[in-house]
Amino acid sequence: MRQSKRAVNNTANVIAAFDFDGTITTRDTFLPFLGAAFGRRRLTGALMRLALDVMGSSGRMRSRDALKARLIAILFTGRDCSPLDVAARDFATRITTHLLRPRALERVRWHRERGHRLVLISASLDIYLTHLVERLGFDDLLCTRLSRRDAVFDGRLVGNNCRGAEKVARLEELIGGCEGYQIYAYGDSAGDREMLRAADFPFCRRFRKRDDHA
Repeated sequence: MRQSKRAVNNTANVIAAFDFDGTITTRDTFLPFLGAAFGRRRLTGALMRLALDVMGSSGRMRSRDALKARLIAILFTGRDCSPLDVAARDFATRITTHLLRPRALERVRWHRERGHRLVLISASLDIYLTHLVERLGFDDLLCTRLSRRDAVFDGRLVGNNCRGAEKVARLEELIGGCEGYQIYAYGDSAGDREMLRAADFPFCRRFRKRDDHA
């Protein structure tokens, strides 16, 4: 742990930013949610269509963000919101029952007990993360958001995929810049690299260690 660069006046100015998939959970949740919401057959068909799109794109659709946006467009465009919202709520319950890391939840409680502001920052989708924020004890949710029009998904995202530098941009937008804050950040992948670099106290893959103690 390195010495903080920023002094704070009170614990309310301490931010604890947590990635979700692989950090709080034991596995990725994006594709499992799509499978639960649309069925394996439909998801498999969408992935095959995505592969064909990539082969015909002449390299224009090779980034992770572009692939994700295209998959969402294939699956969500024109779908009614209500049944998918029900599936998302059920999937959130499944996450809390089977997929959470106990040590990560202990650390969330540690920050909560000290009055720190807890922010969940994830590339996963708002449709199910909104059901988890309060259950897990977070104050704010920053994530990839699905666009809706008149109770129908239009297959687009609201803003960018919340990954990499976008995580830092979203956090700075939320708190009005990082000056005057001390930031703890918890992540487990390359998509968290920028967030970890921006933190005073970065922790990578912390909750996979046997010697994890608050």
